[in-house]
Amino acid sequence: MKKVSIIIPVYRAEQFIAATIQSVLEQTHQNFEVLIVDDGSPDRSIEICQQFKDSRIKIFRQKNRGLSGARNTGIRHAQGEYLAFLDPDDLWLPEKLEKHVQHLNNSPDVGVSFSRSGFINEEGESLGIYQMPMLKNITPQYVICRNPIGNGSAGVFRKEVFEAIKYQDNIHGYVEDFYFDERFRVSQDVECWLRIVFQTSWQLEGIPEALTLYRVNSQGLSSSWQKKLESVEMILEKTHSYAPEFIDKWKKPVKAYYLRYVARRAVSARDGATAVQLFHRAITTHWRILLEEPMRTILTGGAAYLLSFLPQTVYKQLEAIALKLTGANQQRRILQEQSS
Repeated sequence: MKKVSIIIPVYRAEQFIAATIQSVLEQTHQNFEVLIVDDGSPDRSIEICQQFKDSRIKIFRQKNRGLSGARNTGIRHAQGEYLAFLDPDDLWLPEKLEKHVQHLNNSPDVGVSFSRSGFINEEGESLGIYQMPMLKNITPQYVICRNPIGNGSAGVFRKEVFEAIKYQDNIHGYVEDFYFDERFRVSQDVECWLRIVFQTSWQLEGIPEALTLYRVNSQGLSSSWQKKLESVEMILEKTHSYAPEFIDKWKKPVKAYYLRYVARRAVSARDGATAVQLFHRAITTHWRILLEEPMRTILTGGAAYLLSFLPQTVYKQLEAIALKLTGANQQRRILQEQSS
């Protein structure tokens, strides 16, 4: 039975970390180790972690190096054949590891197995909607425009995948192996997935179930959209260094998709004026986004305009109806794909 190394970066997570660890301990696949990386957390997070008396849990401490730095530390210490990352405010359903291990065992060409994710609020209650990426035939342009894995807690990886993309650098005064690029404080996942699809022969493939619960919190909703757009410039620049023809072809579409994404984030943060501005920039950057993904693009623009012009009470009522319909359709699709 394959051993899974579960890497949990911890920084200011005292509100959620206990539930996150408990969701790991309740996994039906029990051959795992939990590598908790204290990334210089100033709160009680690690004190809470230490209350779990399980020999499979190991705690590593370091000065703050960000999410990428914490994950890199975890990878360096990992003993499992498979690796999984779990952000300290997210949760896993009990059968998550079991199904990913089975998927990887049965799919020798797949290096990254990911699931869909259900959204939950700060109290852990389901919002009834899901991240619904494409599951197969993942192309580089799909990775850079839409991030099929969706979030850092959704994927399970063969350890060989990270061995294939590692590089050495001297960032902190000594030479180390790096896997995630620690220059990235935003969008580090996409940058890493791109190196996997360009520099290795491993495939990315998803399973239809929503096995990860992705927590939407107020801090995340209000995070700077400008930082997100700056990160895409960094991704384009780095990827251009090893795939220049690809970036020359996809640069404008990539920027448009990111602009549409941050427009949706602005809608969620109830900032209608910013959402409209970002949506306009997306269309003028690459108008074909209307043809490539008409439904998602029109819904984003429609939500931005309605938020700007309608009274908040009316908008909230319309939003609730739209989310309910969307969630019901997503659930039907998940069930259909599971049965097939």
